[in-house]
Amino acid sequence: MVQLYDVIVVGGGHAGCEAAAAAANMGSRTLLITMDMTKFAQMSCNPAMGGIAKGQIIREIDALGGYSGIVTDRSMIQYRLLNRSKGPAMWSPRAQCDRTMFTLEWRKILEGLENLDFWQDNVVKMVIEDGEVRGVETMMGTNFRSKAVILTAGTFINGLMYVGAVTMEGGRIGEPTAYGISEQLAEHGFEVGRMKTGTPARVDGRSIGFEKLIEQKGDNEGRKFSFLDYGVDYSQHKSCYIAYTNLDVHSELEKGFEESPLFNGTIGGIGPRYCPSIETKIVTFSDKEKHQLFLEPEGLSTVEYYINGFSSSLPWKVQYDALKKIDGLREAKIFRPGYAIEYDYYPPTQLYHTLETKKIRNLYFAGQVNGTTGYEEAGAQGLMAGINAHLKINGGEEFVLGRDQAYIGVLIDDLVTKGVDEPYRMFTSRAEYRILLRQDNADERLTKLSYQIGLAEPKRMDLLEQKLKTREEMINFLKTYSIAPDEINGFLQKSGTSPIRQKIKLIEIAKRPQIELRELAMIVKELNKIYQDAGHRKDEIFESAEIIIKYEGYIEREKLMANKIKRLEKIRLSEEFDYERLKSISTEARQKLNRIKPKTIAQASRIPGVSPSDISVLLIYMGR
Repeated sequence: MVQLYDVIVVGGGHAGCEAAAAAANMGSRTLLITMDMTKFAQMSCNPAMGGIAKGQIIREIDALGGYSGIVTDRSMIQYRLLNRSKGPAMWSPRAQCDRTMFTLEWRKILEGLENLDFWQDNVVKMVIEDGEVRGVETMMGTNFRSKAVILTAGTFINGLMYVGAVTMEGGRIGEPTAYGISEQLAEHGFEVGRMKTGTPARVDGRSIGFEKLIEQKGDNEGRKFSFLDYGVDYSQHKSCYIAYTNLDVHSELEKGFEESPLFNGTIGGIGPRYCPSIETKIVTFSDKEKHQLFLEPEGLSTVEYYINGFSSSLPWKVQYDALKKIDGLREAKIFRPGYAIEYDYYPPTQLYHTLETKKIRNLYFAGQVNGTTGYEEAGAQGLMAGINAHLKINGGEEFVLGRDQAYIGVLIDDLVTKGVDEPYRMFTSRAEYRILLRQDNADERLTKLSYQIGLAEPKRMDLLEQKLKTREEMINFLKTYSIAPDEINGFLQKSGTSPIRQKIKLIEIAKRPQIELRELAMIVKELNKIYQDAGHRKDEIFESAEIIIKYEGYIEREKLMANKIKRLEKIRLSEEFDYERLKSISTEARQKLNRIKPKTIAQASRIPGVSPSDISVLLIYMGR
């Protein structure tokens, strides 16, 4: 019997979970197929969410109505806001999570969605008819039909794992490889490539000499990822710890280089530049006498620790002997060695901005199959693929975020326009409009857009409106309330800023870099009332107001720049146009424009190899 669905999601990782949840919540009858239902959104690598730029992505996922932020809040055992010494555009939330709890929380959420069904199996083939995907077939012989399919298979497609000279099939340690999909896609004209990633050894915490390590505590100040109105329990939390390699460690690692699949040509896939293996680090940075490592707890109820910064595919004995030369790990016992994994991916220039493939209608790719790395990048793509799959099969308009609207927009535009030559990881430096794309204002940028397409719930809009109303009330109070020298000068001197000589508006005090609004509220009774009335969200709202007050000029300047670029986004290009006709632009530009088929002049301008003079020719051709 053939089962009929609107949307089928293949893969239950971070991309698959967000894709399935989005499609189901928008009203599509959705099926999520995964090899193991006990490992939804498994944290295959380090047990953490967020970080530089990645924290902003999680907040954007949450603002759109996704679940990564909620699950992180429910399972986190440490929270830190990174880059507080820099401007607010760089502030990035990061949480250490309980790995087991994270997966369980995702399962609870998914099983609570009315339109979502599950099937535990391995997809071996897609049903493709007349250039359109119509469903999937599985290893057990089941045949599911659907109007759209979202492929989020992560590292499982033709996955191979390496520990020294030992090679194993699998997409994750102890889990099987998926076969058949790449071969079928290649037959339909898809380009298929290979990439590589890795993971470090896991260590028994009972054997770690923590007294010889540097403790790294969390902020634990009540912050969270989701914009929803609830508090976070910080009564149980764990510290991370910092360790360092040394020259003895490096010498021990070098003993295994001959057997390293990275160095002897066994691995052909490209690895992540910004998360290299320890053996790559000591070769690339041969002048460095030490490298920093982070020991991260895997959960509240386990003694397992993850050694961030020590990914390796060297023989297990080499890894073990090297670890035992690190202060604090000299008595270490390992649960399992690190390993490298090589897997198939599909260059993302084969996709539209909706993440639908150009060659097969209603087939969407999301996550590591697009050449990205990271839970956050995967979840964001899954969410957008789920949204667009639902909209497409229901006759809706495509949902695409601009580079000035979200890091998610930057991520997807980079992928489909520039492609990847190594696993793609998001950084704040990739975004032109970092001041606009802050972690504090993701709800202001995105919640209304999501609500309009039927994903974000009404309560999210209510919370957003309450936040904006409270913030406006506070800013208006600051603009109208005058304060006298005898009321404020003592506070100003303690804060390290100059006293005032006459009454001035309170907002002039708030603009000073040495002054925090929360501290100001402690001495101004009316302001403190506004602060306390904001409930769980008082710090979030006050921080948002403070950023607007102190950085107003920078924000307005960046908005003007974004609006200028938007004019080029409105100049559309036909996908049918043959750029070979334009002999006055470079050969490289013609080839890349024909391959990528940009939709707008702005997108064309971001293609590597397309010069400003090439864009000028296009504009002249179009009568501009």
